[in-house]
Amino acid sequence: MKHLKHALFVILAIFLTITCHAGRPVAGIIAEAHPSLAPMLQKVMETVVNISVRGEIPAANLQAQGKQRIQNNSRFNPRFEDLGSGVIIDAEHGYIVTNAHVIKDAQAITVTLSNGRSIRAKVIGYDAPSDIAVIQIKANRLKNANFGDSDKLKVGDFVCAIGNPFGLQQTVTSGVISGLERSELGVEGFENFIQTDASINPGSSGGALVNMSGELIGINTAIIAPVPVNIGIGLAIPSNMVKSITEQLIKYGRVRRGVMGVMVQNITPALAEAMNLQHPGEGALISEVIEGSPAATAGLKSKDVIIKIMDKPVHSSTQIRNVASLLSIGSKVDLQVRRGNKLITLQPIIADPDNLKKVAQEAPTTLLSGLGLKSFNLLIDNKQIKGVEVLYVADGSVAHSCGLIPGDIILTATNQPVTTINELQTIANKNNKQLLLEVKRGLSGNIFLVLEE
Repeated sequence: MKHLKHALFVILAIFLTITCHAGRPVAGIIAEAHPSLAPMLQKVMETVVNISVRGEIPAANLQAQGKQRIQNNSRFNPRFEDLGSGVIIDAEHGYIVTNAHVIKDAQAITVTLSNGRSIRAKVIGYDAPSDIAVIQIKANRLKNANFGDSDKLKVGDFVCAIGNPFGLQQTVTSGVISGLERSELGVEGFENFIQTDASINPGSSGGALVNMSGELIGINTAIIAPVPVNIGIGLAIPSNMVKSITEQLIKYGRVRRGVMGVMVQNITPALAEAMNLQHPGEGALISEVIEGSPAATAGLKSKDVIIKIMDKPVHSSTQIRNVASLLSIGSKVDLQVRRGNKLITLQPIIADPDNLKKVAQEAPTTLLSGLGLKSFNLLIDNKQIKGVEVLYVADGSVAHSCGLIPGDIILTATNQPVTTINELQTIANKNNKQLLLEVKRGLSGNIFLVLEE
């Protein structure tokens, strides 16, 4: 017991030292003998809700998502009940942000407030590629969270995660920001995650990640672990992305993504050497500029290296896609490009995907409608990759709602290899109700998606 008291004293002393030298005020922490986050959390926890859903999942979806092995019987749609979390972002109108995967396929959604009151909710809209959804409740005396600026976050910042893990309502965990701009993990279509060691577990999805001022700086969405429990690697969607997506979902019921018309890729050391690039660790390489696209009109060329987008240094091709996806149609994209030894500033305008229909073959079938496609055949890491590349995905299409994104390479359809658009369309015509696709997405490996009406 004596040793235990000594250990507790040392831990408390270290915590007080960190608190006193944090370099900036920590809202709500009382600098007394027992420092606490309670004053800050008491205000924030009122904005976090618990979500329970009931519904049915098509059998093929379970197979594709790897949730469990079931027999492929079209008459068998397993019922499910699930738990998640959400954050009130508009108290006046009752808007709540959560993860798309929490409410997808749900037939009934119940929101439980911090005071224990339960209310039925309706879906305003969801965006599968970003895994963000907005639901709405009708209730009085709600309090909403205040958005923080996720662009200002730094590794080492203290954070708290609030949610409903395993049904344990209003659970708070704490930690630090372990990393920023995590991408190419194969978790979602648009990845720009905040990494934290604040414990996130099943049921925490859609919950709040807040800073020490009580500001919402992320929505907890996933963990990386060999088993579905936390091992200290949690992922949250940055608040700036959340704010942009939720504004569109509330206004349009969907996300209206535009296009620049470029294909970009990461610059590997081997690629930099082969192309004699003078700054190998910088930017992302343009592998193709689509004819007639905004990028072509602005003067971008194949083999250009984008080193800045919207005045932010570029570290990966995923970063370019993420930033561009948050810009509204008609917006200018500020790019700094290295062409040989020259630095060039260009401003392509984000355009509607329909502008690419003149140069990309439009798939005519119902399940593939709204997709711009072209055949793909390229040597990647000494391996020949053949398939059908997705150039654009129209908003509101089946492909959009099921999670296909520009840059995906469709490798197989219903377990049959596809190397041309005609092959893909032929298979789709024979499977016009449901289509299982194997897709290569960036460096994250292959994933399975189900297209169905």
